[in-house]
Amino acid sequence: MMNLHHLPNQRKNEHIVLFLRRQWFTLLRIVIAFLILTIIPIILAIYFWETLSIWLEDPFLGPAIIVAGSIYFLCTWLFAFVEFADYYLDIWIVTTERIINIEQKGLFERTASELDLVSVQDATAEIKGFLETIFDFGDVLIETAGEQQRFHFQSVDDPEKIKETVMRLTLEAKERLNAHGNRHPIIPTEIKTPSV
Repeated sequence: MMNLHHLPNQRKNEHIVLFLRRQWFTLLRIVIAFLILTIIPIILAIYFWETLSIWLEDPFLGPAIIVAGSIYFLCTWLFAFVEFADYYLDIWIVTTERIINIEQKGLFERTASELDLVSVQDATAEIKGFLETIFDFGDVLIETAGEQQRFHFQSVDDPEKIKETVMRLTLEAKERLNAHGNRHPIIPTEIKTPSV
């Protein structure tokens, strides 16, 4: 069991069982894309250095190339930062009582939603593709009966084990509800009608 100090609206006797982020391979894709976007312009600048050095000496074209290059590299850094923030801040927490989904969308939008385990109908693990099979990561879809039809854990490690854990916790939560649900029976109140 993990111990997190700031679990939103933590309930009595609620414990964290799973704390999930997307698999590290997703982060590797971001790093590779960033390196490609950074290295290719540098290689082109070295290859065409003679022409580029003439252009840089021009009083109008030189500053324009420097500004355009600066904007390009700043945009590349911003792209990498936004993608890393999205990777790092997208988390799923499975406790003994509920599933919490915290999703970052861009830099300034964040959505947090939660689902009681007793509402879970089914869980499905999906592993698609060669890399997902080799590195054992994939998606877990949590089906519910309510308006929120699915919780989607994207690119998580060992999706089959996560699915089994969610279903086991769901069964335990439903058993607890049934056991404690009969403790406080609803007693119908007596309604007195005026006698005629």
